[in-house]
Amino acid sequence: MTTIHCFPLPKRRLTAFFSAAVVLLNFVAQPGWAGDPFRTRNSRPIGNNTEAAFTSIFKEGDYKTAKSYLAKAESTEGNEPLAYALLASLAYLDAKAESQPNFDRFKNYASKTKNAGEKLTATDPLRGNLYTAVGYFLEGAADFEQEGPVGAASKLQKVFQYLDEAKESDPNDPEYNLITGYMDLMLAVNLPFADPAKAIEKLEKYGYPQYLSYRGIAVGKRDLKKYDEAMEYVNRALELTPNNPEILYLTAQILVRQEKNQEALEYFNKALAKQAQLPNYSAAQITYERCRLQNRIDNGTRDCRAERNKVRAGSN
Repeated sequence: MTTIHCFPLPKRRLTAFFSAAVVLLNFVAQPGWAGDPFRTRNSRPIGNNTEAAFTSIFKEGDYKTAKSYLAKAESTEGNEPLAYALLASLAYLDAKAESQPNFDRFKNYASKTKNAGEKLTATDPLRGNLYTAVGYFLEGAADFEQEGPVGAASKLQKVFQYLDEAKESDPNDPEYNLITGYMDLMLAVNLPFADPAKAIEKLEKYGYPQYLSYRGIAVGKRDLKKYDEAMEYVNRALELTPNNPEILYLTAQILVRQEKNQEALEYFNKALAKQAQLPNYSAAQITYERCRLQNRIDNGTRDCRAERNKVRAGSN
């Protein structure tokens, strides 16, 4: 991350940085050992309800069930910053589905993530500094949505500062590498002359759980237009989480780019068969892309925006 410590940053770079937050809001973790989603040894006590929410969202793609676990986590595991980061992600998706988005609730959970991270620093410097950085990152994403890149710029230096402090504790830590690997990769595919190879290596070598590392690499390869490689990594993710509608959706997107339209349509249909599990905003986007593909196949004229907006409004 140290390669982009330059201020003030141009608007293009700021836009890429805080657009990456949208991706990070959807990719966090799957359960591991002893309540820790990231580590098979030297685990941290993250909390049973938070862990159950991880299982629902990131293994099964079931956001609706996760909300009940997160409500419990907020009242019983209030010192865990990752619970607030997850709540922020749900608030973000809810806001995006509104006709006039209000990001106040999202920003509130972003600040709670930051505050819980700051408190955790006393007992766990790695995770405390990491989630303090994530909190600033999410606050910046909220400012970006409300005010544009200029409003978000003040958060950047804090993000880098706390990420660097987290790295000093253990540069090979899987949680640190998963989160920063996603950040680095999204920046690399959105900025000119940036090299995504290091971000991909970070995810593949150090990031855990593996299916999230594979998923992130697949997204990066997709955006770099390396579709065969993207399919290789999304297939690895599918082997580990075959019932996750978001992975099915990502598979469909890559197949569309490979011009394998009928096969892509099958994967869109598989993802939408589970749309009741998803936030309206996510289900609406899948509906829109599936509609556009169907129009392409049939030479049709369906109003895909209307179908998308209907799902966003909750009229599934």
